[in-house]
Amino acid sequence: MTSPTAKTIQIYLPTGEPRGIRIAEITTRIVQAVLIPRSDLAQGKLRKELDLPGIYFLFGEGEDEAKPIVYIGQTEDARKRFDRHNKTKTFWKTAVFCVSKTQNFTQAHIRYLEWYCMQRAKEVNRYSLDNGQVPDNSTYVPEPMEAELLDVFETVSTLVSTLGYPVFEPVVKQSSSSIIFYCRGGGSEGKGELVEDGFVVHEGSKARMEVVTSAIASVTPRRDKLRSAGVMEERNGEYVFTQDYLFTSPSTAAAVVLGRSANGWVEWKDKNGATLSEVHRDDEAETGDEE
Repeated sequence: MTSPTAKTIQIYLPTGEPRGIRIAEITTRIVQAVLIPRSDLAQGKLRKELDLPGIYFLFGEGEDEAKPIVYIGQTEDARKRFDRHNKTKTFWKTAVFCVSKTQNFTQAHIRYLEWYCMQRAKEVNRYSLDNGQVPDNSTYVPEPMEAELLDVFETVSTLVSTLGYPVFEPVVKQSSSSIIFYCRGGGSEGKGELVEDGFVVHEGSKARMEVVTSAIASVTPRRDKLRSAGVMEERNGEYVFTQDYLFTSPSTAAAVVLGRSANGWVEWKDKNGATLSEVHRDDEAETGDEE
C-alpha cells in the first residue's frame, strides 16, 4: 500500500437520496464505484454503469457472525449476477460495483482484480470473506498490466472505504503516535487503542473467563460470537485474543475483557494511569457506564 496522499472524491446522488444509490470517483482516476442498496436493486439495475465488466462487493452482516461479511466477485453481466445473488445470498444489504470510466476493463483485468481483492481482504481479516476457498495464485497477466491493476486496486480500495466499507484497511494502523491503553482486573489483561471507528483490542490480550451474573445477558453472547469466529480461544483457564479485533466502543471492549458491565472511557488507562477519557476527551472521567 502506498502512503496516503490528499485526494478529491466526487460522490453523485442520482436519486437525491444520501443513503440511496451513490456514484463515487476520484476525478483524476479511471475507476468509478456504484453503490446500490439491496432495497434499491431494481432502480440500480437501470444504471448504465452495469453494462460494463467490473468487480463487485456484497456487504452485510450475519446474526451469528463476529465480523461484517463481504463477498467479492467479477462479472461481465452485473444485472444477471445481482439477480442471482438476490435469490441465493441472504446476508448482504449493499452492493458496490467498480468499473472503468474509460471502458477498458477486459475479462483478464477483472479476474486479476477479483483475485487480488480476495487476497487482500483475507490478509487484512477485517471482514469475514464469504467466497470460500481463495486460490493462491492469480491467472497470468503481463507485468505492465499487473502494475496498472495494482494502481487500480488502490483507487478501488479508497472508493470502497469512502463509501463506508473499509474492507482493505487494517483495524490497527502502524503509527508511532498511537497511544496504547490497558484494561486489567480479575485476571484479565487487555491491551488496545482508540481508532477512527471504535476501539481495537490487540492480539494476545487476555479476558477473564467468568462473567458476573448481571452481565451474562450482554457479555456472554458477544463472547460466544468471538469464540465461534476464532477471535478468542480458551488457553490455560483464560480467554486469549488470537487477532486484533475492532469493537464499536471502548465500553463494549472493556466489558468483554473484564466479564462485566464497564465504562471503557474509565477502565482503559495508558501506561501512566491516565484514563481514555482524560487522554482523548480532555475532560474528567465520568463514573457512569457509557458507550
